[in-house]
Amino acid sequence: MHLLPDSEYFFLQQELSLPLKSILRFFILFVFMHLCCPAVKDPMVVERSNLLSMMKLSIKVLIQSSLSLGRTLDSEYPPLQQFFVVLEHCLKHGLKVRKTFIGQNKSIWAPLELIEKLCPESADISTSVRDMPGIKTGLGRARAWLHLALMQKKIADYMKELINRRELLGEFYEPGALIMEEEGAVIVGMLVGLNVIDANLCVKGEDLDSQVGVIDFSMYLKDPQATETTQDDSKMTAILDQKHYIEELNRHLSCTVTDLQAKMDSLEKTNSKLIEELTAATDRINALREEQEQLKQENAHILQTSQRKEEVTLQDSQLELETYRQTRQGLDEMYSVVWKQYKEEKRIRQELQKELELQIGLKQEMEVAMKLLEKDTHEKQDTLVALRQQLDQVKNLNLQMFNKAQIIEMYEMIHTIYKPNKHEYLHRRLQNSENVRKNTDESQNELRSEMKGKVNALQKRLTDLDTLRAGLESELSTEKEQRQNLQRELHREQDNSGLQMELLDLRQEKKQLQQLCEEQEQALQEMGLHLNDEATRCKQCQKEFSISRRKHHCRNCGDIYCNSCSSNELALPSYPRPVRVCDICHSLLLQRSSIRS
Repeated sequence: MHLLPDSEYFFLQQELSLPLKSILRFFILFVFMHLCCPAVKDPMVVERSNLLSMMKLSIKVLIQSSLSLGRTLDSEYPPLQQFFVVLEHCLKHGLKVRKTFIGQNKSIWAPLELIEKLCPESADISTSVRDMPGIKTGLGRARAWLHLALMQKKIADYMKELINRRELLGEFYEPGALIMEEEGAVIVGMLVGLNVIDANLCVKGEDLDSQVGVIDFSMYLKDPQATETTQDDSKMTAILDQKHYIEELNRHLSCTVTDLQAKMDSLEKTNSKLIEELTAATDRINALREEQEQLKQENAHILQTSQRKEEVTLQDSQLELETYRQTRQGLDEMYSVVWKQYKEEKRIRQELQKELELQIGLKQEMEVAMKLLEKDTHEKQDTLVALRQQLDQVKNLNLQMFNKAQIIEMYEMIHTIYKPNKHEYLHRRLQNSENVRKNTDESQNELRSEMKGKVNALQKRLTDLDTLRAGLESELSTEKEQRQNLQRELHREQDNSGLQMELLDLRQEKKQLQQLCEEQEQALQEMGLHLNDEATRCKQCQKEFSISRRKHHCRNCGDIYCNSCSSNELALPSYPRPVRVCDICHSLLLQRSSIRS
């Protein structure tokens, strides 16, 4: 429960205990002074004072009337209606006009929505107000929210949270607004007294959007005589009101004292814990300081050791770099020689492969020719056999004819012996047989000579074929020898594939060396950047570097030179394009290349 200081409560009790006649006189005097001296005060100050006075009167009248009535208040109760009207005017005082797409808007619903974020307890009220179907304007939602907050008896708590966050209210109110000044805190303190009122307000059935909020001063500006006549009658009621009010205040103060006592106990426990933690932290800080001193000494020792190691490492890296350069040069020369040998062997192998293909083609042609020659030889042999068979048949036929001729001659001789008168006939037959025999002998001789010529021709052809066969066999043996030689060369080439594997290994080794070279080049570049910061003079001409005389790295040795001493460019194995080298490295590399060529 939020409460005001004791001085403000005392002032409020005095206000509640004053007679109504004195309050009215004071208000009339205040209005008269305001009318007579309008230029004395700022209008905003006067408006705040008037609204504060009207709020005091409305709260006082509402409390007195509700206590005298002795029942739950509803929405039709006039003092309650006037209280909401005055509270609405207080909340509207100094409210900024907000521009939207529809037009200008001046509503108190926007600042009241902030209470939902500040007090999570008010989320139910805001949700209920938004869900009401009959309310369409922001002013209607604000009026419904005030009604519900009053019924919960938490309107003072909500307004207290809102006023405490004035940096958020500056977005909605002008600097001189009532809510932004001290009068707002006074009004919140007065709202605490409304917790004694029980209200049952029907929000859904009322038209809160179109209500006209006009303050009815007739309720507060009454005849003094009528007031004095009723003063004695309401004296007991006022005392009872003050009694209930004081009990309510006492209850709030008791709760506050209990809360403060609990907070004091928790603060004492927290303070003791903090003291213990402070002592432990102090011990820890002392231990950390000692540890820091030890670490500083160790750091200095490590720094010296690392510097020595760095110097030794730098010297070793320079030696390794020189060794690597020599090794790389030798490997490059070895690689160039191996590469030339590989190209020569590859060319020889291609020539041997072509010659082998040519010999294979010749061998295939010779095999075809041998097959044709064998076929022709077999045909000639068959022909020779057939001719020999014909010759034998002719010999047999001649022999048969000769035998027949002898038999005929024998028969004729016998016939001549037995028939002497036929001597001429026989003689003639003998001559005829002699002629036949001669003709037969001539034809047989001709046939023999012809057969002998054919046999001689066939033998000559057979001799020629044997000679050709011997030549082909010699060529075939030569071809076989060449083929064996080619096979031996092919085996030698296969043996040379071992050299190719060695070449692949050398390529792999070269790739690894190139990778190592790149890593060392990167290390050299980093070392060069480190040396670039330290170098102040050219290594060759010993001239100091400046803005006009820039620093340049030799890509071969890694040292730093000026532009005039490193204006040459050469192609290095580790760089695809010509790069900058110094004069010394330029002459040395040219000398090496000339010796190598």
